[in-house]
Amino acid sequence: MAGRSEYLKGLTPLAVRSRAFDVAYRMLGSVAEAEDVAQEAMLRLTRAEPPDHPNAWITTVATRLSLDVLRSARVRREAYIGPWLPEPLVGDVADQVEMTDSLSQAFLVLLERLTPTERAAFVLREVFDYDYASIAAVLHRGEASCRQLVVRARKRLATGAPRFDADVARRDALLERFLAAAEAGDLPALEAMLAEDAIFYADGGGKVAAARHPLHGAARIARAYAAIARKQRSLERRLVHVNGQPGRILFDSAGNVVDVLAVDVIDGRVHAVRIVRNPDKLCHVSGGRRVKAV
Repeated sequence: MAGRSEYLKGLTPLAVRSRAFDVAYRMLGSVAEAEDVAQEAMLRLTRAEPPDHPNAWITTVATRLSLDVLRSARVRREAYIGPWLPEPLVGDVADQVEMTDSLSQAFLVLLERLTPTERAAFVLREVFDYDYASIAAVLHRGEASCRQLVVRARKRLATGAPRFDADVARRDALLERFLAAAEAGDLPALEAMLAEDAIFYADGGGKVAAARHPLHGAARIARAYAAIARKQRSLERRLVHVNGQPGRILFDSAGNVVDVLAVDVIDGRVHAVRIVRNPDKLCHVSGGRRVKAV
């Protein structure tokens, strides 16, 4: 289509699509659903009159599409078996340079406390720095109503916002020591690396073996994770970043993905361990290969 590249005003189609995905993933916590939203938003862009501000246009469309998906997803999540975790975004250090704490699994889980419209208003305001007039235009609400949505969202999230350690290398090193201690069955070392009020989540979605309820406390988590690591010693692990935080992928001997683990490191200790085992949430990690369910 002649002239279509001109109205992007220096933005590549990939950059515009990336914006749609960034919005949708924060809204939905699902890679697959965010990809679907981004694809549909780009399709609508090709059919629309050239917008003056492509990023704003694609953000609006992606937000509205995500709201529709989120409203239906909430019903599914209420019936979800065991803890629900976001689908992991996996990459090496270079991939994570632009990542912020707003993409962490901890933050995305917190957003589940909000209604769909609160989540949209909060994400637009706090993550994408939209003013209230722009939020009102996206959500078809008055500015005062949008202010109230953001205020309510802030109150709901005030007690849970994570403050991760800033030193990436030290966080990564702590995870390596944590994994090594678990494989060695060194419970004292594990407990020393865990915060006293640490919490452990395993998302199996009722499809694979996983704890149905979160585990609390350093001693209990150390025992449980050491037992898990002992059974997984023969599997290959690859250190990665998961949603910008220290993590690892586990593979079986055939190269199938078994699970993805991530940890929250705060004040030099592990405050949360999250393991995604639900095969449906790991297809994008496996590169289209079969995901191992054990």
